[in-house]
Amino acid sequence: MEDTEPRSTEPKVDPAAAEGEDAPQGPPAPDDESGTGGAGGNRDAEGEAEATRRTRRRTRIRRTALAVLLVLLVPLLTAETALRINYMGDPADGTYTRNRDAIWLGHAWVDGRKDDADLAAFARRVKATGIRDLYVHTGPMEHDGTLPKSLYPRARWLVDAVHREMPGVRVQAFLGDVLATESPDGMRLEKAATRAAVVDSARQVLDVGYDGVHLDLEPLHSGDRNYLSLLDDVHAVTRARDAQLSVAAHQIDPLPGFHSFWGTVAGHPKWWSQEFFGQVARRVDQIAVMSYDTMQPLESLYGGYVAQQTSLALEATPPTTHLLMGLPFYHENRFGHWNHAETVAAAVRGVRLGLSRTDADRERFGVAAYIDFAATEEDWASYRDGWVR
Repeated sequence: MEDTEPRSTEPKVDPAAAEGEDAPQGPPAPDDESGTGGAGGNRDAEGEAEATRRTRRRTRIRRTALAVLLVLLVPLLTAETALRINYMGDPADGTYTRNRDAIWLGHAWVDGRKDDADLAAFARRVKATGIRDLYVHTGPMEHDGTLPKSLYPRARWLVDAVHREMPGVRVQAFLGDVLATESPDGMRLEKAATRAAVVDSARQVLDVGYDGVHLDLEPLHSGDRNYLSLLDDVHAVTRARDAQLSVAAHQIDPLPGFHSFWGTVAGHPKWWSQEFFGQVARRVDQIAVMSYDTMQPLESLYGGYVAQQTSLALEATPPTTHLLMGLPFYHENRFGHWNHAETVAAAVRGVRLGLSRTDADRERFGVAAYIDFAATEEDWASYRDGWVR
């Protein structure tokens, strides 16, 4: 906003002319611009002043923008450098599969699209690996927590066939839904009736013969007490049936309180605090970290991030709970997931580094691959060569 005072628009009157005297005539200034006190001179002076003010404003804006950029970039570059360093070094000897790995399977296994030949091929695929748990997509649940039985007509066939063809492998019902945490639509865990319906859905799939229940409710915000209450109730049911309760877990804050910062900036907290992660881990038999979709642009940074997540998860998970770190057996290119960076090879190396540095002898530990129908031969080879050996 300009800070000059407005000039008067009233005409100037010569005192002599006002008294009826003839004013002396002198040569006029060319175009009325020669005198510094004339109209043209004022415009020049004011124009120069305004130009100076604009220059100063632009300078201040540039300096402010640079300061903001530095405030944002310096911590980011520092964090990314730390991740790169975290990816360096050699994993400890013996940090390989404990034969407690898992894989998420698509809905085709229970809706009639898969048959005996498919299962036989899958059994051959995983025979020489450490996979012992199958999280089979059996939902999704309705927003009110109920589960239509029409969604899984072939579930009993699958469970029986796996037990027959793959002795020792457990089949868990993967039940998920979108939560109404960031949009008006979705499941509302604050409703007691909804939580009770989810518990009934757990009983329902256990009645079919599943060896456990695997819950994946997203986006789940850190500190959600209703979720913890739900886990207590579902675990009571699975424990009474000698079945497993497992959950898909969000990543842990890479910096303390980062979920709060990101929630304010992006409207999507994404991460859990390490404390909340531990609260969840103590209420279940298995907790599988979705350690993908990390926004990391380079393979080395992604591997360092997984190493960090592995260490944070090991610190928060009691040794009685089975911890699994996710492997990206799928391929997408978007802001949250860069296919060239989030590789199975980088994830496996990151898992081994984090395990080596934090709790190399942890027995209840493994990796979980997401997801079978998108996996490539390279994904399977990287898992076998890097983790199974």
